[in-house]
Amino acid sequence: MAQIKDLKTGIKYKDTPIGKIPVDWEVVRLSDVSEINMGQSPPSEDCSQEAKGLPFYQGNADFGSKYPSPQKWCINSKKIANEGDILISVRAPVGDINIAPHKCCIGRGLAAVSAKAVHDEFLYHSLFLHMKALQKIAQGSTFEAVNSKELSDLMVFLPPVLEQKKIAEFLTAVDEAIDKIDQIIEKTKEVKKGLMQKLLTRGIGHKKFKKTELGEIPEKWEIKTFKKLLEGGILSKIQDGNHGNDHPKSSDYVPSGVPFIMANNLVDGTVDIRDCKFIRKDQADKLRVGFAISGDVLLSHKGTIGRVAIVPEIKDYIMLTPQVTYYRIGRVDKLSNAFLRYVMESRGFQEHISKLSKQSTRNYIGISQQKNLFMVLPSLNEQKQIAEILSSVDNEIVEELNHKDQLESLKRGLMQVLLTGKIRVSV
Repeated sequence: MAQIKDLKTGIKYKDTPIGKIPVDWEVVRLSDVSEINMGQSPPSEDCSQEAKGLPFYQGNADFGSKYPSPQKWCINSKKIANEGDILISVRAPVGDINIAPHKCCIGRGLAAVSAKAVHDEFLYHSLFLHMKALQKIAQGSTFEAVNSKELSDLMVFLPPVLEQKKIAEFLTAVDEAIDKIDQIIEKTKEVKKGLMQKLLTRGIGHKKFKKTELGEIPEKWEIKTFKKLLEGGILSKIQDGNHGNDHPKSSDYVPSGVPFIMANNLVDGTVDIRDCKFIRKDQADKLRVGFAISGDVLLSHKGTIGRVAIVPEIKDYIMLTPQVTYYRIGRVDKLSNAFLRYVMESRGFQEHISKLSKQSTRNYIGISQQKNLFMVLPSLNEQKQIAEILSSVDNEIVEELNHKDQLESLKRGLMQVLLTGKIRVSV
């Protein structure tokens, strides 16, 4: 960034109750520089999914990367946040932050902070730095929440006004770059959806089509249930991670060992083990029921429905929770695991399993139901061509996600030095 030349070091510091800061900075309470409005839940009869009244945000479940998205509206708002107010989650989990994109109603899971004696963008960025202190307070409460006084008394750093503005410009510039990448990623995902719809219904280069229970498809394609694929040996096994009474408990988790995969670990077509739980290998070896190996296709079928991933190259195996099913290819000369992944990600397949899951009180699709699901089956050569096209789009998405990770890492580093005064900006 061109602004890097404006950074300077060689700073004198002073001690404060929340750390060292430059001698010309202050430490103040949040309520000294802002107005705090604690949310309150309106009567349920005043809220609906119909867009009448004000958008209603109940808690961090409505939050996005920077701005919330309304799921409900309220015609009789008790507590209102104004456009530009900082929204803070004050009930478990405490500390998530967004900005109100418009006038809105806020429930008791949120507080709205309106900057008064501080630059608003600076305060927004600065609060991320101080949220750990708020989260520590929350963890000491019965319900993991913070009240008005605790939020008001939160101590924050306060540089001179011009420096606040300059720091905010630095960090906002990075945010804007991240937002642009997010837009590119979303557009690329839309392109992928369109390609999937076309390729998985029309194929490549076909002239003749036939009508089937899945709609019109190329004449040469087959339709098979997963049960038929198992009977023909094309799939060798379909198995979930139901371990019965031997299911690992939270007390069994260890810092490292065999990855114990849940639905949230299936991300962008692969298995993300950076944020998964682990169990001891000797415990996993005793289970050996819901284990997956390299190349297996995973489908989440309980709770969170429809996440799909291919197990990457791993040394041994991973264990699955009851939320996840693995599909193991038996005949690689008949079925590509990459093609199976894209079939499962397709709009038609996702809509069908979503409908099935809602017929259960537990948001669940059992193995027997999964075996009765249909899929299209082109020749192996065409499967690979389709998978290659879609994979190239996935690679573009991954490239943008890596770029986003780099920018987010840059932002974290800048926040750590700019918001604490370890490096000063020229004003």
